[in-house]
Amino acid sequence: MTVEVLGLDGDDTLWRNEEYFADTQRAFRALLASYVGDDIDLDDRMNATERANLELFGYGVKGFTLSLIETAIEASGGRIAAADVQQLLDLGKALLRRPVALLEGVAETVPVLAEEYRLIVITKGDLWNQEQKLAGSGLAELMWRIEIVAEKDPATYKRILGQYDIDPACFVMVGNSVRSDILPVLELGARAVHIPQEHTWVQELAEHDGSVPTLESILDLPAWLAVNG
Repeated sequence: MTVEVLGLDGDDTLWRNEEYFADTQRAFRALLASYVGDDIDLDDRMNATERANLELFGYGVKGFTLSLIETAIEASGGRIAAADVQQLLDLGKALLRRPVALLEGVAETVPVLAEEYRLIVITKGDLWNQEQKLAGSGLAELMWRIEIVAEKDPATYKRILGQYDIDPACFVMVGNSVRSDILPVLELGARAVHIPQEHTWVQELAEHDGSVPTLESILDLPAWLAVNG
């Protein structure tokens, strides 16, 4: 059936995101270097802490920052100085203050898509932070609907499609995360397009069976839709 509604992920599909978290985690490792030995893998510790905290904190910068602090306390055996904890808080605040930077091709492609399809941003994370990103992106006025959700699973997509009376056969979701943007949508009988990015959060890593179309850039999306939509 003809594509009528196009879902767009936010972080790392419309604007840069994960690379900034990677930079912050490098700064975290440098800060903790004087507290831990080479036998401690801080990335593994941090990933485990974040995974355990997702149910409590959800996704986003605030949960990430709290997990940084928790990991630092545990990895240092409680020896981390208050001044260094403050530095971790400052790293989190810097992430929240960072201006939105659109990914290559987004500024010119999204207006073209908006002329042909109803666009709905479906993004997860901290409500306030995601609202700020949307406002700073300059893309909000092009969107038919905006959905900031706690999780992107089949139940969430089913709710959204039902709420707006969207036939799954007429819906395509576009995103960088196989786990959040691709697999749940396919489960509902809709289609998805994968646009991978260099940096992918470890909690989002997943594989698809190879049948999902993969594009190098959002710039390629209008041409793909013209043939497949």
